[in-house]
Amino acid sequence: MVTYYVPMDAVFRALADPTRRELLDALFVEDGQTVTQLAGRFEEMTRFGVMKHLAVLEEAGLVIPVRQGRTKRLYLNPVPIEQVANRWISKYAERFTSALVALDQHITATEEA
Repeated sequence: MVTYYVPMDAVFRALADPTRRELLDALFVEDGQTVTQLAGRFEEMTRFGVMKHLAVLEEAGLVIPVRQGRTKRLYLNPVPIEQVANRWISKYAERFTSALVALDQHITATEEA
């Protein structure tokens, strides 16, 4: 799997769109799909429209294209999502979960008294 540094802004931008998240979900279920396979999931969108979304995902490093002859297969790269989670979500969740644990301990101690 190819990993390289991608600015987090590009990852957030890519994840902000529901169509792009749906494309990532489709690759999570079945990795290595072609553009044609992915475009078939979006009847309301042209193949070109799906390709534009895939280009944003590629720029963010979330999708890795691999050529096999004339066919291009797309693979999910979860590394940038993990980097976002480690940098942002975990940092804020830790304080929140610590507060919930303290609240639970306080309620339990009050009920026992």
